[in-house]
Amino acid sequence: MKKFDAVRLRKTILDMAFAGSTVHIGCAFSIVELLAVLYRNHLRFDEADPHSARRDYMVLSKGHGVMAQYACLHQIGWLRDDDIAHYFRNGTKLKGLADAHVPGVEVTAGSLGHGLSVGVGLALAAKMNKTGQMCYALVGDGELNEGPIWEAALFAAQFKLDNLVVIIDVNGFQAMGPTDEIIGLGDIQAKFIAFDFDAVTIDGHDESAIDRAYQELRNRKDGRPKALIAKTVKGKGVSFMEHENIWHYTRLNSQTYEAAIAELGGQA
Repeated sequence: MKKFDAVRLRKTILDMAFAGSTVHIGCAFSIVELLAVLYRNHLRFDEADPHSARRDYMVLSKGHGVMAQYACLHQIGWLRDDDIAHYFRNGTKLKGLADAHVPGVEVTAGSLGHGLSVGVGLALAAKMNKTGQMCYALVGDGELNEGPIWEAALFAAQFKLDNLVVIIDVNGFQAMGPTDEIIGLGDIQAKFIAFDFDAVTIDGHDESAIDRAYQELRNRKDGRPKALIAKTVKGKGVSFMEHENIWHYTRLNSQTYEAAIAELGGQA
């Protein structure tokens, strides 16, 4: 079985959410393919050393989706089975938001809007030091409501950070409802182009399209930072969670856990 398989990652997310009786399942599910392809084919890292000085950076500014990243780190071997089984419990190192104390997690995030600024700083340092490192920063569409996102975008364009790829998870929801009803975002690709980004829009669950987009954006060294706008489905992979924003804050019980695992072709 190939590493970073989307079904396996979703099962691990369910295991964590059920073990910790915690939330944010839908927003973790929407970014699974984006992370799976990135870790499998594009992100450069040393499996033996998550702190390698030559690694590419994966900044999860959308820190509440961290179970998806933890599932990837588990497949690398940086997290143990015991870490997954004790997610969000007393004494665990795996909290419900991205935490830089966890090997492989670059930024403590969850207060939305600031993670991208950290990623811009990492990309700038790599540029100044001529290391060739890439920085991938994943943000949510609701997170685009935050002013620091656009300040970071202006800075990235000013300093020609073409080693920065901002991945926007456009699942159409934020915690309190549809993004279009809270603060409409309009044409996200056009907005990033207006900020002098090289921007493309893809299906965020089509692994072939994701793979091509990462490769093409990485290869275009034209002085423009990159934006990958990914149209996704919140709760993707489990029918009763898809497009259902209630799964932003709903916890699994034994029945829903077993039903979700069964849909993914496994047994609880």
